[in-house]
Amino acid sequence: MTRVTFLSADGEQRSEVDAPAGHRLLEVAQNDGQPLEGTCEGQMACSTCHVLIAAEDFGKLPRASEMEEDLLDLASHVTRYSRLACQIELTDAIDTLTVRMPGGVKNMQGR
Repeated sequence: MTRVTFLSADGEQRSEVDAPAGHRLLEVAQNDGQPLEGTCEGQMACSTCHVLIAAEDFGKLPRASEMEEDLLDLASHVTRYSRLACQIELTDAIDTLTVRMPGGVKNMQGR
């Protein structure tokens, strides 16, 4: 189980949820009502699930693939702690994860 804390773009805490191992961060965020579109439904064909991982948690995640890094080049407000939420699978080894929405996030699906 991973305790995921979601922050708004300005750093204000939006919510905190417990997510079981095996779930992707994108589905956890969408189920919690976070403003992540995920247009390609996790097929890694867009960058609409771009999130910022807290610096202290970034090392808990496996490295981004070259394809993910290429897609992040298309996202706005990218930092060294940027990842695509569809590519983060939660595991029992990740006890906590703090995730911030990047500036300029617009969920066109209206969730």
